[in-house]
Amino acid sequence: MAKAISREDIKEQLKNVLSATNFANLGECYAGKVRDCYLKDDQRILITSDRLSCFDAVVTTIPFKGEVLNKLALYWFEKTKDIIPNHIVAVPDPNVMVVKNVDILPLEVIVRGYITGSAWRDYQAGNPISGITLPKGLKANQKLDAPIITPSTKAAKGEHDMPISEEEIVSTGLVEASLWNRVHDIALTLFSRGQSEAEKKGLILVDTKYEFGLLDGELILADEVHTLDSSRYWVAETYQSSFEKGESPKMLDKEPVRQWLLSQGYKGNGTPPAFSDDYRVELSQHYISSYETITGQKFYSDVEPVLSRIERNLKEFLS
Repeated sequence: MAKAISREDIKEQLKNVLSATNFANLGECYAGKVRDCYLKDDQRILITSDRLSCFDAVVTTIPFKGEVLNKLALYWFEKTKDIIPNHIVAVPDPNVMVVKNVDILPLEVIVRGYITGSAWRDYQAGNPISGITLPKGLKANQKLDAPIITPSTKAAKGEHDMPISEEEIVSTGLVEASLWNRVHDIALTLFSRGQSEAEKKGLILVDTKYEFGLLDGELILADEVHTLDSSRYWVAETYQSSFEKGESPKMLDKEPVRQWLLSQGYKGNGTPPAFSDDYRVELSQHYISSYETITGQKFYSDVEPVLSRIERNLKEFLS
């Protein structure tokens, strides 16, 4: 029976993390940075692993991370289904979503409400952000006058996503103009909803990434939404004083991991530095605590081999 998870439970779960899957009976598999996708008839089976990705590279595994992400995505899909249909069909396991087989648009649609992270690094270097030139004199973590959309192309495995302007998306024929206009408007509406809901929990939804697809001509929200891997959250009460001091607000996302990797000289190429077990446990606690803050719900799970449980649940679901 699922229970609240302690630090000792997380330590025990280190030996049970889901680092990879290989279900030959589920059809062709595409392994993304975090999710393994199996195509089964007219549906896809998405298995969220415990892999942690930074700078478009897998750097370690974190106990319970996949389950946290899956549950968080489901929470937000439910919260946003009145804005746009999503791809959810069934949830046969805490780490698994069965989804509609939509034709994914070849873009990651990134919405930013603040200048931080990679956007700040580009701004400091004097570079436009997906074709957008921001005004001079901005400070790190400053709120923008209005949210901006900074898309990127979806890179092949092992390569980095590349920024692309909205104008280039249309002019190159990557997405037809009328469809892109719909994506643009819905992305901003989703972001507004996310910010509003986050504010109720004392949080700031700083920026996020959306993926969309088409099914019989209908635009569908796919992949994940407002999770800790796709979004940046700050604790609202820490923002103003931190901003005034030139410091980072308290974060619920994985930016501290990115900063730690940068301090180790790692930017996504070569072998990542080793993560100690204590650090992996600490990160697991961070993911679980963040889930509880964002949703207002307690996180319950079991200490058990994740792969065996998924195999058992999928067998029952598909029988």
